[in-house]
Amino acid sequence: MDDLSAIFLALADPTRRALLAQLQRGEATVTELAAPHSISVPSVSRHLKVLEEAGLITKSRSAQWRRCRLQPAPLQQVEEWLRPYRDFLGTRLDRLDAQLAMDPARPNKLTELEDR
Repeated sequence: MDDLSAIFLALADPTRRALLAQLQRGEATVTELAAPHSISVPSVSRHLKVLEEAGLITKSRSAQWRRCRLQPAPLQQVEEWLRPYRDFLGTRLDRLDAQLAMDPARPNKLTELEDR
């Protein structure tokens, strides 16, 4: 499996995305990461293994604790892959916005907000 496929596979699961969001705040142990979830520590460990195999996190061991840390490089790969699509969507949304602005029956969102 190529790197990008492994990253998307890891990101496909909502629990793994939640774990990554937790790690945005800093390093955490497996137990700390498991606390807000309604699944067991071994289940969280399996999710972390998928994230680690995709390169999204690293684990280190100090005494009996395993600490996890977010690794941004794979997310940068995803961002680079998405860039042409973001540009494409931005252009399409700009055209839609221009088209909607030409419709006199459609009220201006900014004017609506100012009237409130």
